[in-house]
Amino acid sequence: MGDISTAFVKQFGSNVEMLVQQKGSTLRNAVRVESGVVGEEAYFDQLAATAAIKKTTRNSDTPLIKSDHRRRRVTLYDYEWADLLDKEDKLKMLIDPENAYAQNAAWALGRSIDDEIIAAASGTAYTGKAGGTAQTLGASQQVAAAATGLTLAKLLSAKEILDGADVDPMEPRYCAVTAEQVTDLLNTTEVKNADYNTVKALAMGQVNSFLGFNFILCNRLAVDGSNDRLVLCWAQSGLLLATAADINAQMDRRADKSYAMQVYLSMGIGATRMEEAKVVEIACVE
Repeated sequence: MGDISTAFVKQFGSNVEMLVQQKGSTLRNAVRVESGVVGEEAYFDQLAATAAIKKTTRNSDTPLIKSDHRRRRVTLYDYEWADLLDKEDKLKMLIDPENAYAQNAAWALGRSIDDEIIAAASGTAYTGKAGGTAQTLGASQQVAAAATGLTLAKLLSAKEILDGADVDPMEPRYCAVTAEQVTDLLNTTEVKNADYNTVKALAMGQVNSFLGFNFILCNRLAVDGSNDRLVLCWAQSGLLLATAADINAQMDRRADKSYAMQVYLSMGIGATRMEEAKVVEIACVE
């Protein structure tokens, strides 16, 4: 009884991993990913910028520049998914990547990944040696709603904030929006003809880049206390997704459920904002 089900488990595990990467999460590939993290918490060390000292006299003392070491804490959370199959012949369907059970499981886990990344982008990050110091996303990294949706001016402000902080322009930058914000851009009177054509192509899925941002459609973005949608712009290394071991997929017969086959998936993930200067939040009226 164990031989054939073991083979199915291995095949199903491979299919689930593929679906999660390609269909489940829209944001995973747009952030820094650290795999194989163990424990309930993980720490990632950082080194802040320093300044050189001008030498003004001959044979002067060697200056001692103390490096500024920092770190970010990531807390990992476990996610689970399970469903029952009443008939044994449905086992064979699980090796099909289009199977509804596999898709539901993979997409559910992928949405959880996006939710963790979104919460980390705008939420409180934890710094310090023991990761006990709270760090919020300051007002300097936020673009106010100003009673409007997403506009060209707001995107330019986000770009200016990143550029003004010397964020590497060669590093990929992303902007997560809902469908309504793309419509906002198409309807704005600010957009010049050339920009309008680019946004129109963006809305039609022909391009995904505008003003240096790679746009990602994600309808799970959070809203603030004023019910304004919080559009996120970031440099890839500004957000981190930590994952534990690969997604665990198991199949077991449940004696308490008339020996139905249970499909069970689990994963451990956590996310954090690595650097405030690399993340910008744009409030948009909907």
